[in-house]
Amino acid sequence: MLTVLAAGPLATIQDAGRPGWASIGVTRSGAADRSSADLANRLVGNAARAATIEVTAGGLRLRAERTLLVAVTGAPARPDVDGRPAPLNAPMTLQAGAVLSLGMPPVGLRSYVAVRGGVDAVPVLGSRSTDTLAGLGPSPLAPGDRLPIGALAADEPFVDVAPVWAPSSRPVLRVLPGPRRDWFEPTAWTALTAAEWTVSADSDRVGLRLAGPPLARAGEAELPSEGLVPGALQVPPDGAPVLFLADHPVTGGYPVLGVVASADLPSAAQLRPGDRVRFREGR
Repeated sequence: MLTVLAAGPLATIQDAGRPGWASIGVTRSGAADRSSADLANRLVGNAARAATIEVTAGGLRLRAERTLLVAVTGAPARPDVDGRPAPLNAPMTLQAGAVLSLGMPPVGLRSYVAVRGGVDAVPVLGSRSTDTLAGLGPSPLAPGDRLPIGALAADEPFVDVAPVWAPSSRPVLRVLPGPRRDWFEPTAWTALTAAEWTVSADSDRVGLRLAGPPLARAGEAELPSEGLVPGALQVPPDGAPVLFLADHPVTGGYPVLGVVASADLPSAAQLRPGDRVRFREGR
């Protein structure tokens, strides 16, 4: 059992998500930075489907109610145990009564806490993930919450530390042409891949709003709603693109100029307001 003493700006339970439900209006959701969540599970020897805690901008404090094996990955949130520095990207033992605290990361946005056995929450449509857009899954964590530990431990872990680069605050993401590139002026694609974009303050797990040169449409026609995927760069009438993340809507009525490569979405999920990002055409 883990007891939440402080939750920070936003802490949620996330696993691999709930794929296969788009037909009823439910997106996959799951960890925004799947690479970091998967690493945290591997470090404590969990099955890949085990649920972790996704921590936004630090501030989480957890008390272990029994001896537990945990790992912290993702944004380097300066973990400490009972006031003493603790390792990042490495398994560590929390004794009963010990308090794990995460600070504000100097770079990146989202950190992940895995506990051996996984966080046990009631599954909804096969997943323990919190979908912040649809309101599915467990509620965001709050002080006083008690988190039971599941039974999704696999083989005993054998890695003592994982050499992982810290997230970049100025990544370059690969982008492919979207299904509605022909709805834009040719200059729009050039602007998308040549400009440096700034992450706006009104960004969240649904998507990143980006500030930069307006992306001009070729006409004023309206588009019927059509399906969306993580990584879609949808462009509203104001010309400012939105890069959709884990909790994106399943449909949208604005044209999609490009789609970010799936392998680069973990980097996108670590961007925070004020960070800069570039796009380059690639696979």
